[in-house]
Amino acid sequence: MTHCHHCGAPWESGGKKQPGPKDVCHACSAYLHCCLNCRFYEPGAHNQCYIPNTEWVGDKADCNFCDEFEFASREPDPSGAGAGEQARNALDTLFGDAGDSPPDSDRLDTFRKLLGDESKNS
Repeated sequence: MTHCHHCGAPWESGGKKQPGPKDVCHACSAYLHCCLNCRFYEPGAHNQCYIPNTEWVGDKADCNFCDEFEFASREPDPSGAGAGEQARNALDTLFGDAGDSPPDSDRLDTFRKLLGDESKNS
């Protein structure tokens, strides 16, 4: 299935085989006819494209008029919508939520105990 590179929303083709150069995603308004949505896009290849004779495109997320464009059929990238929230939840799981932390004075006492410096008071 074809998805927007930015938000992961499925492309509603309306019977078209490929999006036009100015077609945008219905969910986030990102351009659909762009390098990041193309099946030939490869960051490690020459011009970041598997087709060797393509012109360089500076902004891979911007619309272009490449004749070689074919909409990639791949799973949406998790770096789109919700990735920040997923990362925050993973950090909270790993290190604990900020709401669960002890008051500053308790943390300072714990720090001093770790250093073996219990004699000093605040």
